[in-house]
Order: sequence, then structure tokens, then C-alpha cells
Amino acid sequence: MAAEDDETARVQRPTSRKTAAKTARKTSGVKTAGKSGESRDGSRTSEDTTSQDTTHRAGRRVSAPRAMRRAAEQLQELLGRAPESVSAVKPTENGWQADVEVLELERVPGTTSVMASYRVTLDEEGELLAYERIRRYTRGQIDPRG
Repeated sequence: MAAEDDETARVQRPTSRKTAAKTARKTSGVKTAGKSGESRDGSRTSEDTTSQDTTHRAGRRVSAPRAMRRAAEQLQELLGRAPESVSAVKPTENGWQADVEVLELERVPGTTSVMASYRVTLDEEGELLAYERIRRYTRGQIDPRG
């Protein structure tokens, strides 16, 4: 039970200012550096060098458990609803893809509550790039055999 509480606390924690700033840079188009860490005018910044060189030199991406937590955290920030679970996570060429289950409409009895499955795309560092709702269903619904 304590492990579940710890996991819930991690999911509900907002991202740091550093993460928000990094996401803003990635989406604003301001950063035009290639893999070498050079900016448009050819100069290198320490921030670009540190984040990019660490990722590319080590050749590592965040772990699968970390990707699952990051997908749930960031989706919660956008939707304003706490995810119930991460039902799938898989590595992609550019990062991770995860399916996150979210309670959209709570009903009584609970088996009639409306759930949604969201596909979340993360980069190698675990930052959200995109998400989409791929399915809505009642909690008590079972997938047909196929």
C-alpha cells in the first residue's frame, strides 16, 4: 500500500521550472542547434552542450519505468485528471510511446464509469511531444477476443 501511495505522489507532483523551460525551448523553435550543440550563429552554449552531449554521448534514453511515470505526470498536467494506470510502454526510434488509462467520468456503480486510453509520445529524455485519446470505454468492458 505504501508503494502505491509513493507512486501516486510522484504522478501528482508538477514538473520543475527547468523541465518547463526545456519543453518551452523545444516547442518554441528558438533552439535551432543540431546534434553538435551549435546554435544558428555557430556558437555553442553550455546548456545545449550539457543536455545534448550527455544524451548523445551516453547513447541512453530514460528507463521504461521512468518513461511510464513521466507520461502519467505530464498527461495529468494537461488533462487535469489523475491517470489510473499505464497499460503499455514501448521504445520508439526517437523516444517512448505509452498508453495511459484515465477516468473521464465517474459513475455508480463503478463498472459503468467512462475510461479513456491516451497514447502519449515522449522524447528520449521523457519529455511529452504529443498525446491523443485513442479509445473510450466503460470500466467493466472487456476487449473482444481477436
